[in-house]
Amino acid sequence: MNSLIISFSILGLILLLFITLPIFMMIFATDPLILKETVFDSQVVNAILLTFKASLFSTIIAAILGIPLAYLLARKKFPGKHLIEGIIDLPIVIPHTAAGIALLVVFGRRYIGGKLFAPFGISFVGAEPGIVIAMLFVSLSYLVDAAKEGFAFVDERLEHVSRTLGAGPWRTFFTVSLPLAKRSILSGAVLMWARGLSEFGAVVVLAYHPMIAPVLIYDRFESYGLAYARPVAVLLILISLIIFVIIRLLYVGRHVIRWIRGKGVGG
Repeated sequence: MNSLIISFSILGLILLLFITLPIFMMIFATDPLILKETVFDSQVVNAILLTFKASLFSTIIAAILGIPLAYLLARKKFPGKHLIEGIIDLPIVIPHTAAGIALLVVFGRRYIGGKLFAPFGISFVGAEPGIVIAMLFVSLSYLVDAAKEGFAFVDERLEHVSRTLGAGPWRTFFTVSLPLAKRSILSGAVLMWARGLSEFGAVVVLAYHPMIAPVLIYDRFESYGLAYARPVAVLLILISLIIFVIIRLLYVGRHVIRWIRGKGVGG
């Protein structure tokens, strides 16, 4: 093994330790009995379920609105395109508490967004819709950018062939473009959903209550100290870890099945 590989392996190991050491130390420092009590704490369970649900809804909204925009950005050249791409990436660099303030002056009860949705019984301040739009704002870039890259890698000639065979633009999009970009879109959706799970700053400005898991962790840490906040953090980490391991196994398993089928056909 050459010196380059050894040096890079050491540097990579340092980074991995930086990520895993705090997490594993926090997990092993938590009393299993306290963790068991936390699992049955209704406030914790409701906060975690709300976190996952709100992040899922924000991802669905981003997919409905963002995938068409991603396709246009990947396929068309038009004035202001680079400006739009910059706007899409803007939430990544804005401090999330500032994002929460920005959303508040649009969707607050006295402002245009709040007044627009009020007749439908939808309120954003101190309500679940506020959590959803906060997660949507700070994480939509991941989905749109991934979808744009996915569409960019789809050979336009395949779309032209579909059109020459009689398929209209909508059918071509849903039967050719979208399936071929599916992997990138799903990756972006998972990243966006995961980013939404960890959101705190924008959510706490718009909707401290009802509490999502990150806000509950902060609230318990501020009110009662580390001993009360740590079990909630550990439970959220373990649930997230299990979900992402399952996603990874499903992804790997699908490729293994394809490889086995390919070998079978080849044989």
